[in-house]
Amino acid sequence: MTTTARPLAPLPKAHLHLHLEGAMRPRTLAELCRSQGTALPVFSARYGTFADFQELYLVARHALRSVDLLVRLVDEVVADAADDGAVWIEPAVHLPGHRGLGSDAEILDILVDAGRRASEATGVGVGWLLSCDRTLPPELALDQATLAAAHAGDAVVSFGLANDEAAGVPEPFAPAFAVARAAGIISAPHAGEHGGPDSVRGALDALGADRIQHGVRCVEDSGLVGRLADEQICLDVCPTSNVALSVVPALASHPLPRLLDAGVPCSINADDPLLFGVGLLDEYVVCRDSLGLDDTALASCARASIEHSGAPPEVKAAAVKGIDDWLRS
Repeated sequence: MTTTARPLAPLPKAHLHLHLEGAMRPRTLAELCRSQGTALPVFSARYGTFADFQELYLVARHALRSVDLLVRLVDEVVADAADDGAVWIEPAVHLPGHRGLGSDAEILDILVDAGRRASEATGVGVGWLLSCDRTLPPELALDQATLAAAHAGDAVVSFGLANDEAAGVPEPFAPAFAVARAAGIISAPHAGEHGGPDSVRGALDALGADRIQHGVRCVEDSGLVGRLADEQICLDVCPTSNVALSVVPALASHPLPRLLDAGVPCSINADDPLLFGVGLLDEYVVCRDSLGLDDTALASCARASIEHSGAPPEVKAAAVKGIDDWLRS
């Protein structure tokens, strides 16, 4: 394996595990809190519980009190992705969280339009991941899947299942994911974060997962790791987030290197830059400096992010060529 340390910003990459509101710039949130007369939350390198993290996440969501602010958020998230060297992003959004601004369909139309304009301005492709909430009734997830299916091939490319794994297993959401998958949408649920290997198996067997957001606790079951490698299921891994939420005790013990060695495709992601203090490019640096990934391994992660994304074929082909050129540079 090469030991060369090339600049990481020019490495073409996709950002596949990124929550829209959690990608708000800290200075934007500070500005909105001042203007709205609300307290600016204090973010931490570690969160005591998932609920502590969720409470701060909702501060950012609740600060989006107008359509203009929602559009501004999309503009800033896509611009930040361009600075990090991303050529494609799939921001996750739970549409019911913005019903104060319109219906789910109306909010999706706003996001799609904002994403297209931001893409034209930056050259970064944008595909949306519609997310359902595992703490809510599965019937509501079916509504989200139906809406996603109606926009398949337009701008919705993936479908997710989020929130605390301890509050809900994957299996009840199988009908919703079946609707999304029948429309050609990528199945990308959260699993294997606060839930163990059974959560990952449920995502595979019940939800037909093509990618798994996190998934790192699969390492507790060697047979499951082998299955992920054999089926080439991509794990959308977020090392800094995993430490902050105590999924792993420290970066030095993060299983990403072991997963790569086992042949499991993994993408590198930031999850919630606002709450964890790192963006996509920062996370690549973390993987190099703290996990010991060399340029060959980092390029492999970038390639996985592209190949397992919902990007159009021409975007994938250009990005893969760019990755090969980066390695040859």
